[in-house]
This record gives sequence, C-alpha cells and structure tokens, in this order.
Amino acid sequence: QVQLVESGGGLVQTGGSLRLSCAASGTIFGIYVMGWYRQAPGKQRELVATMHASDATNYADSVKGRFAISRDNTKNTVSLQMDSLKPEDTGVYYCHAEGVRTTSRQSDYWGQGTQVTVSS
Repeated sequence: QVQLVESGGGLVQTGGSLRLSCAASGTIFGIYVMGWYRQAPGKQRELVATMHASDATNYADSVKGRFAISRDNTKNTVSLQMDSLKPEDTGVYYCHAEGVRTTSRQSDYWGQGTQVTVSS
C-alpha cells in the first residue's frame, strides 16, 4: 500500500516563504514523476511543479522564479520551496506521484492535501 504524506502548509503573509514536503511510503521500486498541484476555492486543480526521476522540472508560469521543486529518489520524497508568496498562491496543495512501481503494479497516487494561505 502506497501512501503520500504531506507536511509544511500554513498561514503566511504576502512575500513570505513556506516549504512543503511529501514522503511516499510503501515498498516502492521507483517513481517516474513527483510533483505538486494546487486547488483554490471554486477553481480546478492545477499543476504547480513537477520533477522527473531524471531531474527534469516543469513549473507553472505563475510560480517560475519563486518556487523550487526538489526530490530525493533514494527516499521517495519531494519538496517545494515557495518564496515571495502572493495571495493568489492560496489553496490546498496536493502531492502527486506518477508511475509508482511496486511489486505488483505501477500506479499514480495523490496526497491528502495541505492548506496554504497567504494573507494580504
């Protein structure tokens, strides 16, 4: 059974920083892509940043230059350093793992979400 557990959300003022972390647990032989998505109230879930096992990254235009994603393939963890936060960054942030290889299957997984609130 694979689980993604997130931590690090919270309340911060405009211009502040937060760091989100996500750890995948279970018997995992590899993860193709790990990343972060977010969902603001009344809006669809959107991609924030992803990182391939090869270290290739992809960022939403709205966070380029402010957010940095990193991962540790040996520990199956992914982190998101968020700087210069804006009120429009507010939302529930979800960790996502794509192509998780276990003994029996390859599947995608979502974390439970962590709230990030940026006050103006």
